[in-house]
Amino acid sequence: MYRASERRVLLELARHAIEFGLRAGEMPAVPPDRYAPVLRQKRSSFVTLKCDRRLRGCIGQLEAQEPLVQSVVRNAYAAAFSDPRFPPLRAVELPAVTISLSVLSEQEPLSFDSEQQLLQQLTPGRDGLVLQDRGKRGTFLPAVWENLPDPRDFLRELKNKAGLKPDHWSATLTVTRYATDTFAESDDD
Repeated sequence: MYRASERRVLLELARHAIEFGLRAGEMPAVPPDRYAPVLRQKRSSFVTLKCDRRLRGCIGQLEAQEPLVQSVVRNAYAAAFSDPRFPPLRAVELPAVTISLSVLSEQEPLSFDSEQQLLQQLTPGRDGLVLQDRGKRGTFLPAVWENLPDPRDFLRELKNKAGLKPDHWSATLTVTRYATDTFAESDDD
């Protein structure tokens, strides 16, 4: 869990990335050495944008590839301008945009021989999942449990998101679990 001051820095960086993108048409440079050591650690993140409480963009990565400050800036910029589900954000929308960040823990592989065994291991509201099979992959952040509180529904929709049939099952299916530290601009510190 990040302290309030660290969360504030990350949220400010995300907003700066979007504002800079609107002005300059590119992502700002972020030298990691200017930030606290905890924010320079390699971590993966997701940035979610909402406009009037509706999803406006969400981009992230599952594997930690760069310092957290750079991950947040990259994903905020991409959520605003490169989410294929939405047109690029316009300046007129910015005042209504709220930013939410999810910093992911390391992934933990789950061991199971059946869908029932897998379902019994899931903790609604806490677990984010990555599901992979036959060259296809999908993930749901823990926040998705708010809309899909039943583990069976959660898993079916995750399979669908990965491009598999909702009733898909095979011996090669893999699932990993992760947790997130999630916080938003609207959260009280």
